[in-house]
Amino acid sequence: MSILQFQDWLQTPQGRYLLEWEQGQLDRMVADIFGYNAVQLGLPGIDLLRANRMPYRLRCAPEGGGVRADAYELPFASGSLDLVVLPHVLEFSSHPHRVLREVERVLVAEGSVVVSGFNPFSLWGMRRLVARSTGSMPWRGQYRSAMRIRDWLTLLGFEVQGNGFGCYAPPVARPPWLERWRFMDRAGERWWPVLGAAYLLHGVKRVQGMRLITPHWRDRKATSKRLSPVAQRDGGTRKTQ
Repeated sequence: MSILQFQDWLQTPQGRYLLEWEQGQLDRMVADIFGYNAVQLGLPGIDLLRANRMPYRLRCAPEGGGVRADAYELPFASGSLDLVVLPHVLEFSSHPHRVLREVERVLVAEGSVVVSGFNPFSLWGMRRLVARSTGSMPWRGQYRSAMRIRDWLTLLGFEVQGNGFGCYAPPVARPPWLERWRFMDRAGERWWPVLGAAYLLHGVKRVQGMRLITPHWRDRKATSKRLSPVAQRDGGTRKTQ
């Protein structure tokens, strides 16, 4: 399925509703992720890294602008990226496991990956069960639950540090009806938070055996105390050692 077709769908009322929520969540999630190199895989016509402050931010996709490459064969050196964003890449890829393995390879230790996806346990997931045979966007994607993606990340050595669900309105096509159902976004966040149409996961690559090396300030203080002069009394005479 062409990533540009999905990008075009994001300009429909349904797509804009989804993108508005995901862009806001991504802005907050990536704003405080620091480093030098960040890459967005897929959706080359949309800047999902706009809130990130890394000096080098690239977009990579098999077609469209930016770096051209498949998500499961990335043209980046191992351990060279600090952040990778995957906007709905896994559900429209024929090799989702290879994609995640490539992401793990190119990330530095303590690097971050942010994954967005459609939730099969939602009104939109039910809509997909009915409409996937028609071939229309975005219902032919392979929707995978946030729990399954979390398990995949854990197996690759990632620690999931944050997640979010959103878009609780039913997948109606006309803007007036979408606006009428907006009240479900407020209710959903409170009463059924894991049943949103979309989710985001933030994982951090952990490397076993690594630890941060910090200055030994406490050891220096202890040593200085042992070497400091101590006043003693010896037969009424004050001496310093």
